[in-house]
Amino acid sequence: MTGYDEPLFQQVVAYAADADRDVVGMVSGDPDWGPPPSLREGLHEAADASADDLQYPPSPGLPELRDLLAARHGVSRRRVLVTAGATEAVSLGVARALSDEREGDEVVVVDPTYPYYPAQARLHGGRVRRVAAAPDGGLDEAAVREAVGPETAGVVLNDPNNPTGAVYDPDATRAVLETAADHDALLVRDEVYDAFDLSGRFESALALDAPDPVVVSAASKTFAVTGLRVGWAVVPECHVDALQTRHLLTTISASRPAQVAVARALRETGEAYADGARSRLRERRDRFCAALDAVGADYLPPRGGFYVLADLPGVAGDLASVERLIDDAGVAGMPGDAFGAGAEGRVRFSLTTARVDEAGARLRAHLG
Repeated sequence: MTGYDEPLFQQVVAYAADADRDVVGMVSGDPDWGPPPSLREGLHEAADASADDLQYPPSPGLPELRDLLAARHGVSRRRVLVTAGATEAVSLGVARALSDEREGDEVVVVDPTYPYYPAQARLHGGRVRRVAAAPDGGLDEAAVREAVGPETAGVVLNDPNNPTGAVYDPDATRAVLETAADHDALLVRDEVYDAFDLSGRFESALALDAPDPVVVSAASKTFAVTGLRVGWAVVPECHVDALQTRHLLTTISASRPAQVAVARALRETGEAYADGARSRLRERRDRFCAALDAVGADYLPPRGGFYVLADLPGVAGDLASVERLIDDAGVAGMPGDAFGAGAEGRVRFSLTTARVDEAGARLRAHLG
């Protein structure tokens, strides 16, 4: 598959919902453990606000939320732009890379890749250059640096990675940042799974001694509220005005009540919440991977994020085979070929369900 030409996520979810049997859904990264109490309290606070406090917020985001995010990332408030989810933040970065006043029309992505990245590049008039990931699903520093050249407008990296579960080596990231800067290419780094590093080696690009990229994250995964649609971009100073203007013209602002709730969660939620989520994911990963071992599957051991990318015996990894897996085994995953050539023949499973043991048992019964 050359890009995100069909809404495969929604297509697979809809197929599973219409199945004639019970299906364990492992398609989407919708965390099942729920948000911290402080976020729910923030929603109540927003709902009880005065009429004035339910109107348009400042387009770049509520000052309190931006201040909390600035402190979290060690930057000034001016560099923080609150967006309608991480998807908008990435799109703004890609659009800026491909803007008329900048050179180049090519966006480099690491294959396999989250399908929205190449789709956004094409949406904004760019060409996509795919560079194969390292064998462990990580960043092949030499290959990416070689791909960056005069035609490169931007580079998109995702760490921790969806779909491979890799956590990139910080030195490799630093080298790619420097190469991108040497060619005046804007690097966009999606760190939306930064709270779910299971390896202990994740470092934000903002912590590296390297040229600043656009760094993206969101409350969606961090606080298990994908429906609130609150993300943010930390933007290099030279691009702040351009991204704020495009954001204003695209969405005006992110939801004010949602921003109030996320600000309260950032202010009041302790490390125990994230520690619990990581512990839960680690346990689910280990149990599900044991089931994959039992059926002789080949997979990339995930070191971060929500997903396991597996080559199942007798499963082609395309849409038709995933639909058969739903019908015959009662387990729904994402076709690997939706993520590019590097995931062809594989199925991506999300660990954001409490039913991973049941899914593993069904796969063993079906494939064992």
